[in-house]
Amino acid sequence: MISKDHIIKRFTSYVTIDTEADPNSKSTPSSAKQWDLANKLAEELKAIGMEDVTIDDNAYIMATLPSNVDYKVPTIGFISHFDTSPDFTGANVKPQIIENYDGKDIVLNEAEDIVLSPDYFEDLLLYKGQTLITTDGTTLLGADDKAGVCEIVSAMEYLINHPKIKHGKIRVGFTPDEEIGRGAHKFDVEKFGADWAYTMDGSQIGELEYENFNAAGAVVKVKGKIVHPGYAKGKMINSMYIAQEFINSLPRFETPEHTEGYEGFFHLCGITGKVEETVLEYIIRDHDREHFEARKEVMEKLTNELNSQYGKEVIVTEIKDQYYNMKEKVEPVKHIVDIAEEAMKQLNIKPLIKAIRGGTDGSQLSYMGLPCPNIFAGGHNFHGRYEYVPVESMIKATEVICKIAELTAQKKS
Repeated sequence: MISKDHIIKRFTSYVTIDTEADPNSKSTPSSAKQWDLANKLAEELKAIGMEDVTIDDNAYIMATLPSNVDYKVPTIGFISHFDTSPDFTGANVKPQIIENYDGKDIVLNEAEDIVLSPDYFEDLLLYKGQTLITTDGTTLLGADDKAGVCEIVSAMEYLINHPKIKHGKIRVGFTPDEEIGRGAHKFDVEKFGADWAYTMDGSQIGELEYENFNAAGAVVKVKGKIVHPGYAKGKMINSMYIAQEFINSLPRFETPEHTEGYEGFFHLCGITGKVEETVLEYIIRDHDREHFEARKEVMEKLTNELNSQYGKEVIVTEIKDQYYNMKEKVEPVKHIVDIAEEAMKQLNIKPLIKAIRGGTDGSQLSYMGLPCPNIFAGGHNFHGRYEYVPVESMIKATEVICKIAELTAQKKS
């Protein structure tokens, strides 16, 4: 059995190290403090007995668990990221351990009246009677994705200590800067050398995902003209009003707060504006490639229409693709999903196969030649003060890794 106390100790040692990524930085890793955990992980992998442990100049960590069978088995990998989101502070994380959760409100911070309640976060009730790790209400927790890192390290340690479990060669990889969309940018797929891999970066226990959004980012720059407001008639062009026209011309209910499942959206995630210039920042998401391309065309067409209406180029829209739906790359090797599904079933975990309303390193890696479905890591309410993770889910995720390794070894090349 995998030790509960050991999982808690390892996980809390990770989350108390601040690894917040910096989207404004051009370096890799984007924040120097990510090195603190990266170096710790490299040393920990050596300490548990992993081989070929490397950490490169960009803080990408790789290591090998050699095969313990005398026949050829596919080389598989497990990957997680150790940075945390810049959406909420990851400094001075103080994890709280809630034993035998009773299904009631959890007071995260009495002084600031911050409460984690099942009345709002219904998923809490799935874990009644279990041990939860929460924040103290003033930071995020970092289960995204330090839970995944903890599970991979713990699984490798377990396999090393239990050589009767037969497995092929296993590669593990830990990356920086996933939370700012750069986690796979400098990942050396050839060096990693796996036939396929799994990211341990999902949420609820049982999640198994091999579909994600196609994604693009759009920057809409609206040009205006400033003159003295007392003498502005016929002369002033207020860029903020034109920007408002642009915003209101997009489908009002095709936004994140009105969509679910396979429904795509336009998301206005930032505005800066003055009379002279207003800048709108959008992300565009859709699972269907044709719908994705159509959404980009909608924004381009709207730009042209408003420019035509005003008789000049008042709007410039730049759209850049960010990542694509991994389904296109994983479906031809669907057996790698089937192995993970079978592993869960053998561990009495109900597989929840669904599309990710987001993206993972696995999406980019799949297009780089490393098919890479995503498996649950157990956390909930990522990127904020209400984040929590059930310890039992982390234990189950650790067991899934071990079982995938075992099942793969039974499928000789």
